[in-house]
Parts: sequence; C-alpha cells; structure tokens
Amino acid sequence: MSWKTDFRSLYYLGAPEPDDPVIVPKETALLIIDVQNTYLARPERSTLTADEQKRYDLWTPFHERMHKSVIPRSAEMLDWARRRGIECLFARIACHTRDGRDRSLSQKLPGWNNLLLPKDDEPSQIVPELSPVADEIVVTKTTDSALTGTNLRLILHNLGVKTVICAGIFTDQCVSSTVRSLADESYQVIVLEDCCAAATDELHRKELEIINMIYCHVMSSQELRKISG
Repeated sequence: MSWKTDFRSLYYLGAPEPDDPVIVPKETALLIIDVQNTYLARPERSTLTADEQKRYDLWTPFHERMHKSVIPRSAEMLDWARRRGIECLFARIACHTRDGRDRSLSQKLPGWNNLLLPKDDEPSQIVPELSPVADEIVVTKTTDSALTGTNLRLILHNLGVKTVICAGIFTDQCVSSTVRSLADESYQVIVLEDCCAAATDELHRKELEIINMIYCHVMSSQELRKISG
C-alpha cells in the first residue's frame, strides 16, 4: 500500500504515479482545521433518551478516531513542523457576534451545521492538545473554506508559502472546502489522511478519493515525514 496508488477514484485508475512532493520548510505551512472543543464534547450517555443514545452510538467511532489517531498524529506533526521551521497555522469556526448574525448561510440553516460559536467561548477554542504556541496564527472563519472566510490567502502569500499540509475535521466538509480553495489558488496541497476525520469512516475515505490526485495528494503523516527526511 502506498499513497501513490491509494485513495484513487475511477477518474485516476491507471494514471501515472505522482512524484514525491518537494517540501521546502520556508515555503510550507501546516494547517490544522477546526479541531475545536465543541466537536469533542459528549454528554453522559445515561442521561439521553433512546433516540439520542442511538445517535450517540453512531458518533462513537468518530470520537474514537479523534482520540486514537487525529489528535495524537496532529500533535506529532505540529512538533515535526515546528522543529523544521515550517509555519503552523490554525483555522476554527467561530462567529464575531454573540447572536451569530455574521455567520454564512450554511451555518444558519437548521440541522447539524447550525453552529453558534461565539469566538471567545470555550466550545469554539482549539483543543488543548493542539494549542498554538508563541506567535502561531489562528484564523477565525464563518464559512467552510478557511481560505474563503478569512484573510488566510493574504497571510499565506505574505509568508511566501507554496505548499499547504492540511489536517483536521471534517474531511468531507471544511477540510475538503479548504483544499479545493487552495488548489484553485495553485498551492501544492497535501492532506494527511490519519490526521483527518469525518462523521463516518466511509464518508472520510470517499471524500479522500474525490479530492485526491486533482486537488491534493493524500498520504499518511508517516509517509510525509519519510518523504521529507
């Protein structure tokens, strides 16, 4: 199994294997997307109704993946990037107003995406295990794409970044939206599959197949470290 042949959709079956990406630390950024307290919070299962317990159980694999893979692997990548002088950036969903009137339409519609996360409240903060250090930059967005909803585009330009390594949640939503925006701006994009999660593993893997080879290269954090030396 290799990142050069894994996560291929029908579009890219039989396509030539891609070259290893060239990682120039001063031209590279690691972007952690939306790993915030709100997504890790869980009520006591015994306090829930029968229907709520069913939904709780459906989300258990996601929480297991977050704690066993996404958060620890992302923490390892932050340490790896910091030691190499790679910029570490963070994006989070939050609104600037208490009532959320500045949110995008997708965050106001009824349903799971109806998020009200005032920027200074605890639920909107990045999880402690992945906290920014020193002067690392955090952008606050009211859209799925971290590039569309913030000044990240200008920040990356000013930093001289050409390659963006992406990690975070949710693979099929904010990660994917950010990756597509970055690709449209002609950045080299790498997605670390073991540092991302969707609501289900099926959604996670399918979205990686959709964006791989055209909008980014999908690989594991270990594969990237091996390539980079």
